[in-house]
Amino acid sequence: MAVTAEEFEEEASRSVLESVVIRFAGDSGDGMQLTGNQFTLATALAGNDLATFPDFPAEIRAPVGTTFGVSAFQINFGTGGISTSGDTLDVLVAMNPAALKVNVADVHAGGLIIVDTGSFSQRNLEKAGYSANPLSDGSLVKFKILEVDMSRLTRESVKDLGISAKEALRCKNMWALGLIYWMYGRKRKPTVDWLTTKFRKLPTIAEANIAALNAGHAFGETAEMPAEVTAYTIPPANIAPGLYRTVTGAESIAWGLTAGAHLANLEMVFCSYPITPASSVLHNLANMKQYGVLTFQAEDEIAAACSAIGVSYGGSLGVTSSSGPGVALKTEAIGLAISVELPLVVVNSQRAGPSTGLPTKTEQSDLYQAVYGRNADSPVAVLACRSPGDCFETAIEAVRLATKYMTPVILLTDGYLANASEPWRIPDFDTYTPFPAKFRDDPEGFHPYLRDPETLGRVWVKPGTPGLEHRVGGIEKSYDSGHISYDAPNHQKMTDVRAAKIAGIANDIPLQIAEQGEETGRIAVVGWGSTFGPISRAVSNLRAEGESVSHIHLRHICPFARNLGDLLKGFDKILVPEMNNGQLVTILRSEFLVPAEGLNKVTGQPFKIAEIEEAIRARLEN
Repeated sequence: MAVTAEEFEEEASRSVLESVVIRFAGDSGDGMQLTGNQFTLATALAGNDLATFPDFPAEIRAPVGTTFGVSAFQINFGTGGISTSGDTLDVLVAMNPAALKVNVADVHAGGLIIVDTGSFSQRNLEKAGYSANPLSDGSLVKFKILEVDMSRLTRESVKDLGISAKEALRCKNMWALGLIYWMYGRKRKPTVDWLTTKFRKLPTIAEANIAALNAGHAFGETAEMPAEVTAYTIPPANIAPGLYRTVTGAESIAWGLTAGAHLANLEMVFCSYPITPASSVLHNLANMKQYGVLTFQAEDEIAAACSAIGVSYGGSLGVTSSSGPGVALKTEAIGLAISVELPLVVVNSQRAGPSTGLPTKTEQSDLYQAVYGRNADSPVAVLACRSPGDCFETAIEAVRLATKYMTPVILLTDGYLANASEPWRIPDFDTYTPFPAKFRDDPEGFHPYLRDPETLGRVWVKPGTPGLEHRVGGIEKSYDSGHISYDAPNHQKMTDVRAAKIAGIANDIPLQIAEQGEETGRIAVVGWGSTFGPISRAVSNLRAEGESVSHIHLRHICPFARNLGDLLKGFDKILVPEMNNGQLVTILRSEFLVPAEGLNKVTGQPFKIAEIEEAIRARLEN
């Protein structure tokens, strides 16, 4: 695309950066998530690699201006590989005093803080817990500060459109976005097009937001900025060619479940009950009817799980989802699915607990629940996603295992993965190998607990198949006939065979490899789930310094890959970072008798790269 001489001169005058971490923060009504999403879109179109972290309050509408009502959106973008949303902030855009108070500790010394001075009234300062104005009391001396009365400038930019003062201030986030677009050379057109479409029935509102966006951009171009505030360019990332789009974990899981159902040649019914942060999977699937997906919002968690079991009994794929508290309510039904041996995929978008806990904050504390959290000896397969894009592949694998082994499969994601986004190269679906579900239609010698000799999965029969009428239920069945049995040796045999079925999955999954480093050495950092990004970067940094560090990341947690124990025993030390108080580390110690140590964090926030680096260095020094 041709550029003007002025555009070329401006681009040439910009300072070049490798990467930047920006956080937009404001009141939960200030549109920070929308602002961040639009900046993400513009950045993806600019060709940068990126990772995002939306962070919002649990309250539906916290009191305006309070610290517990602050909403934020963080993005790390650059020209190299980006694996996390970033440790410390290069730029904080604070729309009010509360946003500054909550987020200032995450800005590195010398970082830039852009504040809306129009919101720094005495009342707002008091609501945020400030006894003095931080813009004038010297407390921000280690930062670069750009003070802009965004509120006033936004009102001026839309004053000719005849909208109310309240409606005008709702455009303030677009003014701030326009300024950041200027600073980092982002194109405004994608956002202009989005606003025009979103508010096509309210054209004046669309015009006001576009005017504010342009005004913020013009301010950057024309205002006399402090010497330390300048414009930058971040060259495009060198990424593999292909068709890309940004994807969240919730979107990716929805698509992966749908893809898995198609590969299994099954219709899918997704039965769910709304709960944060799992509801977004339901929302995405509800818009996919054209792909043979049926969604059902049940009256409670137990009904959702039991409905999904009924779907599988009827010969389709039953899927249910929730977060930790809801999965607890589904537990009895999951036990029923284990007893009747039907495929069931259970998606758990983990959040901080216990009970209601911190519903909008992330955690990995449901691993015990997934592996052990049922009555009796009742194992199920457990998988964990590592990134938003990986949710697609892991969801397909969950469907494959559930239908092949006639078992519930618990798919673990978390609040961070569900809401975070990254560029995802859209795969060629024709390259995926189908795994069509097998249904019995031969009545000869049939009983409902006949098993595949290889997988130990019981036969799957569609109701109404001539000569194959049968019943299943939660009471123990005879191994040889499928009739109800209270015989003690039979119960032992059925318990053992159900366990052997899950254990046998280890023969059907890849051997565990080291993501980075050798398969023996001084220390292995073992992770699962969303810790992948910060572990990967921390290990990469230390290996660049010549340290003997390896990274092992687990997708299959129950059962483990059959070589995992031998792999772990090749290292002097094992460090297991987890957003819990030590769950995988306990399982590894129990299963393999290895001296694994935990690095545990339950703040509701993801690990920082520096935290993992520090922990690795401490163990290397000792």
